[in-house]
Amino acid sequence: MRAELKEYQAVEAAAMKFVKSVAEGNSAYAKDLFTDEAVLFGYLDGKLEHGSIEQFYHNVDTVPGGDNFKARMDVLMVEESLAVVRVLEEGWGNRIDFTDVLLLLKMDGEWKCVAKAYNQNSNTIKEEALYE
Repeated sequence: MRAELKEYQAVEAAAMKFVKSVAEGNSAYAKDLFTDEAVLFGYLDGKLEHGSIEQFYHNVDTVPGGDNFKARMDVLMVEESLAVVRVLEEGWGNRIDFTDVLLLLKMDGEWKCVAKAYNQNSNTIKEEALYE
C-alpha cells in the first residue's frame, strides 16, 4: 500500500536537515537526522570513504557549501517504515557535484537516516584531496 502524502512530506522535511547542513557547513542539523550508527560509502576525489557518518560531519564542518551551492531533493520511495531519498548537489565547496542516496527508517515515529551513499560527478574529481 502506498504511503500517504503526509509521510512523503515528513521524509522530505527530515532530509532537508541533510541539505541544510551541507549548504551551511554545519553538521548540527544532520546530527539530528542520522542515527549514531549510520554509515556512509562513496568516493571523494577518487578515494573511498566508508564507515561512520562522523566522516560526513567532518567534511561538512570543514568545507562550507559555498556561494554557488545548489541542491535538489527527490523522495523516491516511502513504505511503512522505509524511505529512499536522492539529493543532487552542485557546487559543494565551490567545486564538487554529488548525487547522494539516503536510506531512512521510521524509528519511534520519526524518520532517521541510517545510511548515506554517494557518487561524485567525474568531471569534479581532483587528484589531490579536498581536505586533510
